[in-house]
Amino acid sequence: MEIAIKLFQFILSISILVILHELGHFLPAKWFKTKVEKFYLFFDPWFSIVKKKVGETEYGIGWLPFGGYVKIAGMVDESMDTEQLKQPAQPWEFRAKPAWQRLIIMLGGVTVNFFLAWLIYSCLIANNGENIFEAEKMTTPLHYTEAAKKMGFQDGDKILTVDGKKQKDFKKLALDVLLSDEITVERAGKEVTFATSDDGKALAFNDPEPKSFLTPRLSPIIDTIVTKSTADAGLKLGDKILAINGKPVSFYDEVKPLITPNAGKIINLTVSRNNQNADLKVPVSKDGTLGILSFKELKKYNNHIEYGFGGSIKRGFTLTIESLTYQIKQFKLIFNKKVQGYKKVGGPLAIINKMPVDKDASGNVSINWTDFWAFTAMFSVWLAFLNLIPIPGLDGGHVIFTLYEMIVGKPVPQKVLENAQMVGVIFLLGLMLLIFGSDLFKIVTGSL
Repeated sequence: MEIAIKLFQFILSISILVILHELGHFLPAKWFKTKVEKFYLFFDPWFSIVKKKVGETEYGIGWLPFGGYVKIAGMVDESMDTEQLKQPAQPWEFRAKPAWQRLIIMLGGVTVNFFLAWLIYSCLIANNGENIFEAEKMTTPLHYTEAAKKMGFQDGDKILTVDGKKQKDFKKLALDVLLSDEITVERAGKEVTFATSDDGKALAFNDPEPKSFLTPRLSPIIDTIVTKSTADAGLKLGDKILAINGKPVSFYDEVKPLITPNAGKIINLTVSRNNQNADLKVPVSKDGTLGILSFKELKKYNNHIEYGFGGSIKRGFTLTIESLTYQIKQFKLIFNKKVQGYKKVGGPLAIINKMPVDKDASGNVSINWTDFWAFTAMFSVWLAFLNLIPIPGLDGGHVIFTLYEMIVGKPVPQKVLENAQMVGVIFLLGLMLLIFGSDLFKIVTGSL
């Protein structure tokens, strides 16, 4: 059931993004009286699931859910249909239109993706407000893992700035650190600035939970129990964990490393309850968890902000730019020789696996629509950025050739366009196969 819900969310999100992206090309093309031969959701090699011709345009749904397209007459596109281009240009063809009109048509898709993300973020903010986990007010010490220490941190460090900027929201601080060049901390009463080591970033990035290298140190007081077997074993809300299998525990972040190796076993838990110690035998799940949480201590740092109409639009724009900036910066990790972030790059199967869902105490799965729309907004910005990369076969490739024509005053030779498009399509298909193959490999090896 969970995978079905995740798959449904993925298809719904992709469908919304693709249809609106292609509409961004379709509408200006029609506005400039350019013939649009096809408008497809998903690709349709060999056959389509549904198709219907209305006027001069065939609308359809393909069977390969990796995107979609509009086929504009007189344009060298991914279909590589060049027969029409051998004839003299007709006034209703893309190639016959002025360069500025062609540029608007090609930029229409990414423009819609950007404004869609802005709209979604603005609506989410207007409807839900925003929760800021105020980093500057935190007095709770931070837990620095071995990865963090390899980056240059020491126990007791208080982070002041990342690349010279303060981060108000602690939830974004770990990502900022991973993408940083230098950190300024308060250490033993003095300000210390150090360059973040790629060795530490590599260690953190290859952790199943990359952002866990930087967490607040909380008292191990249980404030949530989500597993029935744990409650049946005698563990109660308010219990303070003192030891696990005889090993002392002082902070909540020390609990997981002691529990995980005992997956599927019974552990001895010493807790403090009403100023008295109690010894309990508690089963650990096959996933290596107890089904307990300790986070309510952090609520005092949480600041909920409500925005009016104008404020929501302004904040939505800021979040759109912020999302775009983070995604561009992540290329630093992808192409870093030590971090080797490209190994973490996932395709459709990885995205489906990470689609957000809600689970109740009984294990029932449902869609969290707030998370769904937040994901769709983020993905919309990502698609806008990817499509602007100047690779033939993407919108960015067409934009570069059109800008060249506008600057030089003459078009790129047709043969050059065809060859460049062929190279671009081959490259993109190869990249798609590589990413999809990586997904399959991770499924087989159990690392997805």
